Amino acid sequence: MHTGSVTPFGRRSMTLGMLANQVMAREIKPDQSVDKWKLFRALCEAKALLGIGDRALAVLNSLLTFYPKNELAQENGLVVFPSNIQLSLRTHGMAEQTVRRHLAALVEAGLLVRKDSPNGKRYVRRDSAGEIDEAFGFSLAPLLARAEEIEQLAAAVMAERLHVQRLRERITLCRRDIAKLIEAAVEEEIPGDWQGLYREFRDLIEGLPRSPTTAQLELLLDELTALRTDILNRLENQVKSTKQRGNANYIERHIQNSNPESISELEPSFETKQGATAEPDNDRGSLTAAKGRGETGHPFAQKEEEQSRRPGVRNDGGGLKSFPLGLVLQACPEILAYGPDGLIGNWRDLMAAAVIVRSMLGVSPSAYEEAANVMGPENAATVMACILERGGHINSAGGYLRDLTRRSEKGEFAIGPMLMALLKANGQGRLKVG
Repeated sequence: MHTGSVTPFGRRSMTLGMLANQVMAREIKPDQSVDKWKLFRALCEAKALLGIGDRALAVLNSLLTFYPKNELAQENGLVVFPSNIQLSLRTHGMAEQTVRRHLAALVEAGLLVRKDSPNGKRYVRRDSAGEIDEAFGFSLAPLLARAEEIEQLAAAVMAERLHVQRLRERITLCRRDIAKLIEAAVEEEIPGDWQGLYREFRDLIEGLPRSPTTAQLELLLDELTALRTDILNRLENQVKSTKQRGNANYIERHIQNSNPESISELEPSFETKQGATAEPDNDRGSLTAAKGRGETGHPFAQKEEEQSRRPGVRNDGGGLKSFPLGLVLQACPEILAYGPDGLIGNWRDLMAAAVIVRSMLGVSPSAYEEAANVMGPENAATVMACILERGGHINSAGGYLRDLTRRSEKGEFAIGPMLMALLKANGQGRLKVG
């Protein structure tokens, strides 16, 4: 039997939803309890499913601070009675009108129940011993009654997030496989419509919305997996036919043409500049520059351009002075973590690490390619190492690199002062170079 008032004070009307929340709040088990902050974290995870926003959660957080115990339990009482002024203070100055609006949203979401006094004020009556006899304010009973439901919703949200994360990881791996397999096929001059397969690959990637749903990610993964399987089957058939022919000349040429370290991993990219097209190579036709992430580069770029980027070909970048590798690593020790096995033993290792850092800092392939053309590949890698070292002081790494490239073209930029400043900042400590 319910002895208190069930209708709200003033002009607020009574609804069946409010009555349902009150009924649910009375169905708490006698020994039921829950840690209020653990429950609040679950609420933060499940907020979208519960229909509440960040500011409503901030108001609920302030209400929970007025509850004296860490454990929500019926024996401790479940009514809190702060004024709107106190709630405004504990929500870091949120306007009282805003506080009232979010309190109403919490009630509507079934997370709070109003326990209004005869005059609508929030207060408490105490007995002769100073204990709370009756309190008027907001009851946290719905939180306790729905604790198990809220935790299940939070678990579902976290599971969905983990599922999406794994989907994205698998898509990234699949994209990398497809791009590198097509690049290898073109490099080895294996017969096949590789341009068509590459176009199909790009169409799949570019057809994905900016904020895809889980179903769209799953569909993309299935399509990319099927495409990768098709490419693998074509390459495996080529390998089998080569073994059957036993053509020693073909095998020798295959070994000579094989590139143990992909240029696309070590240099800025295989991409042509935006708006340009590659020269036809063995009737493959021209393709626009590749976009997106996860690919090593455009596999149909001119082979002359590839040769100019191979190890041993130095570009002094229009007279820009280069510095010893040991000095660069001493000034920029953070780049070491991105080298092969955490070591950088030569300029090739530094350029490989710079490509990884470029992607991590959000520098576009075209910006890095332009820097490599103007400064030279070694100097461009050195500048990327310097940008990584000063990452906390640079808002846009890509914009900064483009600015340095323009200054270098005009002869207004030198790497020396940048390295000397970093050496001074790092205390000129010695580093081992593997």
